[in-house]
Amino acid sequence: MSVLSVVCTALGDPGKGASLPRLETQLLERIKLKSDQVRIRVASSSVNFADVLQLRGLYQEKLEPPFVPGKEVSGEVIEVGEKVTQFSPGSFVVAVCSSGAFAEECVAPASSCFPLPRGVDVREASAIPIAFGTAHLALVERAKLRPGQVVLVLGAGGGVGLAAVQIAKLLGARVVAVARGGTKGKAVKQFGADHWIDSETEGINLQVEVKKAAPAGVDVLFDTVGGQATHESIRCLRWGAQVLLIGFASGNIPSIAANIALVKNITLHGVYWGMYLSKAPEVVRESLREVLAWAAEGRLRVPICRSFPLEDARLALGVLHSREAVGKVILRPSAEMQPRL
Repeated sequence: MSVLSVVCTALGDPGKGASLPRLETQLLERIKLKSDQVRIRVASSSVNFADVLQLRGLYQEKLEPPFVPGKEVSGEVIEVGEKVTQFSPGSFVVAVCSSGAFAEECVAPASSCFPLPRGVDVREASAIPIAFGTAHLALVERAKLRPGQVVLVLGAGGGVGLAAVQIAKLLGARVVAVARGGTKGKAVKQFGADHWIDSETEGINLQVEVKKAAPAGVDVLFDTVGGQATHESIRCLRWGAQVLLIGFASGNIPSIAANIALVKNITLHGVYWGMYLSKAPEVVRESLREVLAWAAEGRLRVPICRSFPLEDARLALGVLHSREAVGKVILRPSAEMQPRL
């Protein structure tokens, strides 16, 4: 049996004309299932910035063409390996894999699959694990966020940022969100931010604006951006604050002033969700169990901004690369799966 898949046959940059990665929609032979794997009929695949980096050859986990991109899927299990006991055909799951998600079917380790509760739309659930998992692990597991604390979210208009805004509010925090432009500003307010700072404002002094929004200082900095925004935000932290280093969307890795960290007793946390899968899988499982339960109860909303068919994978990647996305971008196979009642 053949499977419709998006195949990268040459690396490139999704945002730069002549150097675009070469992506082709091909019919590939089904992958033989290993004993510890499951085969998933894909309802949707989430597009992540890691996919953009991988297609440029810049991601830490490098793949040589040809390969099928994509790291997150949701869908229905249609086959399980002989050693798999926790899932069976007919189970609905979200899954994380090293590659292969941009296809009608995906093979993933059973250990990287998570049961999808009723109440969560399988057609949108692929957007949950990495974005909401990162935000939950950072705020709950690492920062141990408490009600009444002030959280500053940099890059609040992206998928991880909007997840952080929602989870911080759910935990009773006051959220100051930094996002670029009016569209993203409207979104962060809709998803619960108490205050929005437009980083696109000409001549903006972020340090001044944050201090206006949080005169007593910030308790937790959730930083997906890096660069100058990190430098300015660090100076707005109160004594005993925590910094959650999530990523460097600006392309600039900041050097944290050690003297400020010393004087203010600041704790720095690096949060790389992918490493938790191998180093602390039970922490990830419990974290996603809570996230998915909140989503099923309607306490979290999955921020899908654009949906594309598999054949338009390049367009989907371009939206993410251009920073136009407000929330998450997903791909859906042409044979769309119906939600469970």
